[in-house]
Amino acid sequence: MSHSQTVALVESLDYEGRGVAHVEGKTIFIDGALPYEKVIYRAYRKKPTYENADVISVLKESFVRTKPRCPHFGVCGGCSMQHVEFSAQVAIKQRVLEDNLAHLGKVKAERILPPISGPAWGYRHRARMSARYVEKKGGVLVGFHEKRSSFIADMHECHILPPHISRLIDPLRAMIERLSIKQRMPQVEIAVGAKVSVLVFRNMDDISEDDLKVFAEFVDTHTHIHHPLQVWLQPKGPDTCYPIYPENAPPLTYEIADFDVEMPYYPTEFTQVNPEINNVMVARALKLLDPQPGERIADMFCGIGNFTLPIARSGAIVHGMEGSQALVKRAIENATHNGLEDSVSYEMANLFDVTEESFAALGHFDKMLIDPPRDGAMALVKAITDETAPARIVYVSCNPATLARDANVLVNTKGYTLKAGGIINMFPHTAHVESVAWFEKTGPCMSHAETEAIEAAEAAARAAAKEAKKAREAAAAKAKADEEAERIAQKAARRQHYLENQPYYDARNKKAEGDADAAAPDSQAEPKE
Repeated sequence: MSHSQTVALVESLDYEGRGVAHVEGKTIFIDGALPYEKVIYRAYRKKPTYENADVISVLKESFVRTKPRCPHFGVCGGCSMQHVEFSAQVAIKQRVLEDNLAHLGKVKAERILPPISGPAWGYRHRARMSARYVEKKGGVLVGFHEKRSSFIADMHECHILPPHISRLIDPLRAMIERLSIKQRMPQVEIAVGAKVSVLVFRNMDDISEDDLKVFAEFVDTHTHIHHPLQVWLQPKGPDTCYPIYPENAPPLTYEIADFDVEMPYYPTEFTQVNPEINNVMVARALKLLDPQPGERIADMFCGIGNFTLPIARSGAIVHGMEGSQALVKRAIENATHNGLEDSVSYEMANLFDVTEESFAALGHFDKMLIDPPRDGAMALVKAITDETAPARIVYVSCNPATLARDANVLVNTKGYTLKAGGIINMFPHTAHVESVAWFEKTGPCMSHAETEAIEAAEAAARAAAKEAKKAREAAAAKAKADEEAERIAQKAARRQHYLENQPYYDARNKKAEGDADAAAPDSQAEPKE
């Protein structure tokens, strides 16, 4: 074992799926390690209080360890948990949610919901793959980035993509190799709809007539009656994409079958990557929300209407809000497409800048659904007052840390109770945790003075913790500097002692050399008989 390799006993997993161990007072985050395993690891990043590391070998395996299905696992950065048995992945994510709620949010759900889980493979109907001409690799690479790298993994298959898309990786490499702009084609975005699969090529330069023929040949060769293909180009931003072959094809759509909703969308617009789990997630969220005819319900961060239209099917009046004008336009079109335009209204708004006044101006909502991006919805939940508070909030989250932070505000300052929560395994074999939580208004909001006092105390605690950390780091740096100064002083003292006593040491060295010469055999002596 080299000096850079160390043995550790793994204690738990963190929210990114890394093994957590403690060695000599430092926390070690080990990629590829599982709880209760004994591993040899090697650090690739060292900090004063923690290290990031890779597993070199496993000395004692966990019973949940399994053989990764994909031959590219460990190099490709697309998956991080294929080495964990599938049901254990779900349990780990449930623990991540509960730990975040308890430690970051200081809340606990009255009831833990059964996990929502579905197919382990072939689930990813949206993906963005990089493409690059690499002469040293013998041509074009198409795939996800390598783990912790800007390099593209040398991939030939991907088991989380639908099989008909996975089979296209090698043909895509060969096809891009033939293009006149093969060095100016950095990305392929994939959108698999119910009736067509679209490949969007990011072209940094215009294509030629010969290039168009290459695209057409590719589609004609690889399209299938059950999986028709269409090629789009994207010369600049996402809103510049357009179809090139075939120009006429079925529109991209996905279905929310339980609510008789069909959602058309453009290939670069945000939709959930896992349509099967999305169906179950929408059903779970609406069961918790329990919309009733005549209720006025808010759908915050509504996107293209993924929750808005199913809510409207109940007979409720729904107001959707979203920060992107393009998504609002698509949401309005989708409401009309499903015959629900009289039950919904949409508004573009920056929900990260909501105030009590702007929230009150929207009018009273009986209930509210929140589905924010990873940053969460802190401004929105802070804007709630006793006068504007919906009786029920269902919060769909893609980041358990920001859900926990917002839950802290709702429960501990806004008078809500966390009735239930659970995970949605939207992204199998990754550490990504999607979740849903149900909050019910059961008490009054705190006053501004009380809230400000809590926030001031929390800010003081954070500042104190920061100062304590700085003091610990300063003390550690001083101890290290003192140790180095002591080492230098001892060396200087030894040097000074030698100089002051040099005649003695010179005489001792000469005597030692003379004794050695006397003990050496005489090379000129006659050999013994």
